[in-house]
Amino acid sequence: MKVRIGYCAWVVGVVQFFVLHLVVQTAWERPYSWARNNISDLGNAHCVLQPDPEPRYVCSPGHGLMNVSFVTLGVLLAVGAVLAGGALWRRSGRAVAARLLLAGGGLGFVLAGLAPADIDENVHMLGALLVMGVGNIGLLLASWAPAERLAGWARRAAGLAGAVAVVAFGLFLSGHYLGLGMGGMERAAAFPPLLWALAVGLAGLLGGLRGEAGPRRATRAVQGTRAFQG
Repeated sequence: MKVRIGYCAWVVGVVQFFVLHLVVQTAWERPYSWARNNISDLGNAHCVLQPDPEPRYVCSPGHGLMNVSFVTLGVLLAVGAVLAGGALWRRSGRAVAARLLLAGGGLGFVLAGLAPADIDENVHMLGALLVMGVGNIGLLLASWAPAERLAGWARRAAGLAGAVAVVAFGLFLSGHYLGLGMGGMERAAAFPPLLWALAVGLAGLLGGLRGEAGPRRATRAVQGTRAFQG
């Protein structure tokens, strides 16, 4: 039950975030752009022309709702890492580090929601660093940690998503958007861990992560039987 609660936390957290993202952006009088606008623009409390890092007018009537969504997402991501992580990875230093870093990414969303960029930029930037730096490294590390119930496809997806997100974060920081725009590159850095958590959460609830657990348990059972007979 604890593990299933962890899977549910990931699914609910990510789904509510994307749903409220769409709801809040549709309330803008000037069209919100995934390419030109930061994700954080949705949570800004004031209407103002933002000069950095790209000039754009920001006015988000639903900023309060979006900030609640950020906090909810962060809390549920951390809950999922704590509750489901013990079942996904075997006990090891890499697994513990991966879970802590993934939970740290969740904490970043909490900070981003509690401190909108136009209210407390320093705390908000710390939150963004945790999300796109710490969380992404945690996802990469998760692909190398010894698996307990994490199916092969999920480990490969963690490695691919983590690598894409880390590279995108570097490009975002350096101002190289490769035609995606500022907002597009930011999303390339922030969204892969969310999509991975959603996929793994759904697969866990539907039984799609059991592929590696059964053989390993069977092997342990055989070894235990032989030891007992010996």
